[in-house]
Amino acid sequence: MTDKRRLKTAVDKVSEIIDSKPEIGLIFGSGLGSLADEFEGLKRKSFKDIPDFPESTVEGHKGEYVFGKLNGVDVLALSGRIHYYEGHTMGEVCFPMEVMAECGIKKLIVSNAGGGVNENFTPGDIVIIDDHINFMGDNPLIGAADFIDMTDAYSRDLRDIAAAVGADLDIDLKRGVYMANSGPSYETPAEINMARVIGADIVGMSTVPEVIMANKYGIQVLGLSMITNMAAGITGEALSHQEVIETTTMAQEKFKDLVRETVGKI
Repeated sequence: MTDKRRLKTAVDKVSEIIDSKPEIGLIFGSGLGSLADEFEGLKRKSFKDIPDFPESTVEGHKGEYVFGKLNGVDVLALSGRIHYYEGHTMGEVCFPMEVMAECGIKKLIVSNAGGGVNENFTPGDIVIIDDHINFMGDNPLIGAADFIDMTDAYSRDLRDIAAAVGADLDIDLKRGVYMANSGPSYETPAEINMARVIGADIVGMSTVPEVIMANKYGIQVLGLSMITNMAAGITGEALSHQEVIETTTMAQEKFKDLVRETVGKI
C-alpha cells in the first residue's frame, strides 16, 4: 500500500518543475532517455532530490523527472526507471508512476529495451506492444485488492495512432506481446522456447508493473519496445547490457522521431 503522505511529498517536489498540468507522460527505458534533452524549456528534478525516493542504479537510467515541451506539447517524463531486480519492492518500482499519475497524467508512452523472441525481428526494430505477459511472480496491486480490468491494457487508439505515425515516417514498426521476467539474469534458451510457446514476441525486465499501475489510475498506455538483441539461444551469442546500450544508441533517432510525432497527435 502506498504511503499517502510520502506520495504527496514526492508530488509536491516534482510539481516544483511543472509550469502547467501536463496530460502526457513518458517513461524512457535503457539508453532511450536522450530525447528528454530536446525538451523546450526543460526542467529537471533528480530522484535524489526527492525525500525517501527510490534510486535507479542501472547504466542508461539517469533517474530524474523532466518537464518541458515536446513537439509543442507539455510533457512530464521519467528519464530512467526503478527495476524490480535492483531489490526494490513492486510498490517502489511503481512509486514514480504513481507520482506522475497524481501530477495529472492521462496518457502514457512507456518504452523499454527488449530481447527479440520473434525471429522476424532484428536488433534496432521498434515494436508496438499489443499485450503483455506478467511472468515476474509479483503484482504491484497485491495488498490493495484492486481488481483492474486489463483487457485493453495498451490503448487500441494510441496503438493505431503510433502505427499511422510510423507509416508516415517510413519506419517499419513491428507488433507483438511483451513478456516481463524478474531478472537480472537473462533468460535461458529453454525459457525463451517457453516464452515463444505461450505467445511472447519480446522479453524484458520492466514495463509491466508500471502499465498495471497506470491502468489502475485510468491512464491510457502506449508501449514501445526497442529490440536490442535476439534472445538467448537464437543466435548462439552471449548477451550483455553493454549490447543493449550500444543498440539503443545506434537506433535511437528513429525512436525519437516516432515518439516526438506521436506526442503531437495524441
